Amino acid sequence: MAMTLNFFSNRRNRIVEPLSLGVSEPLKDFDFPSLPSFARLLPENSAFVNTRVDWKETQEANVFMADLPGVKKEEVRVEIEDDRVLQICGERNVEKEDKNDTWHRVERSSGKFSRRFRLPENVKIDEVKASMENGVLTVTFPKVEMKKIGTKNIEICG
Repeated sequence: MAMTLNFFSNRRNRIVEPLSLGVSEPLKDFDFPSLPSFARLLPENSAFVNTRVDWKETQEANVFMADLPGVKKEEVRVEIEDDRVLQICGERNVEKEDKNDTWHRVERSSGKFSRRFRLPENVKIDEVKASMENGVLTVTFPKVEMKKIGTKNIEICG
């Protein structure tokens, strides 16, 4: 039995079963348009506007990890533009709509996505590697070894 806090009461620790209130489907009597048909009216690029990408820098590399659930690696492009810009883009296709289906909720997004990142000067662009596993795209740029600047004593004349 799921229990939730009742925020409509003045008592602090009062707990109520939501289904006992008869509000399990508060919008069931409203006539909404078919959700898949409605979703097609949205701009093409609205689906993955917030594609989540993490970027971490280690001692050896810069690593980008993008969450792309439900997207196949064939549907993703990883590109590097001339001015050192990484672009991750692609498209997840919409499921075919069956006129006999009744949709109750549509939350999974579909459509085009694109993210761009300016790469730092210390990455080896020619040695980039990309892999995709469990809906996570990982793009790794090894770092150029920077020469360690040692201390050099300079003799003072005069």
